[in-house]
Amino acid sequence: MMAPAYAPEMPARLAEAAFRLFSDRGIRDVNMEAIAAGAGVTKGSLYWHYRSKDELIRAACSHYYREWHRRTRAALAGEADALRRLDKVVRLSVRDCLLDEGNRVFTLEVFALSLKDSAVREGWRQFFDAVREFYVGLVEDARAAGRIRCDDPGRAVGLMLSAMEGFKLRALFEPGLCAPESERAIGDELLGILGADSGTVTIPQGMENTEEIWRLG
Repeated sequence: MMAPAYAPEMPARLAEAAFRLFSDRGIRDVNMEAIAAGAGVTKGSLYWHYRSKDELIRAACSHYYREWHRRTRAALAGEADALRRLDKVVRLSVRDCLLDEGNRVFTLEVFALSLKDSAVREGWRQFFDAVREFYVGLVEDARAAGRIRCDDPGRAVGLMLSAMEGFKLRALFEPGLCAPESERAIGDELLGILGADSGTVTIPQGMENTEEIWRLG
């Protein structure tokens, strides 16, 4: 088979198409033909870059990981206040990981695959570790700035991330749990685990230098 013209962006394009279809239809119900059609390429071109659906599943996972980091960096661009940075990332995660049904279903399917696929499990572990360390850094920065009081940032972040996964699981049986109108309440609950127990960590304009202390209950 003649190799298709090399296009550096093609692997990422195919991974994005696979992720989109997996999120919409479920991983089991998407085949290679559908992914090729979704990406607007021939099956030959798809197989040139990815030899199997398993490889595309791992590539779709990597796409999800990269997008979370990209959107997080964009949300924090130009924001210096430590508490606002923490608030923005938590609420972005609520929207992207919980309220977005496609993302929520995709990650649950990844969990199921991880039970028997060591490559998928290792990829998710690396992503989770990176996210956890990122959150720990945000909490430590907010604590150092005097914005929150949290004796053990690592433990608090672990509990918060566990709570997020719990919301995902509960949403399978409680469809309204992750409805758009729940966004603020879920964000407040997760922030409370990290040290903010007042229901919001939004700092009013002009109060950046006050000595608000948010306590870990």
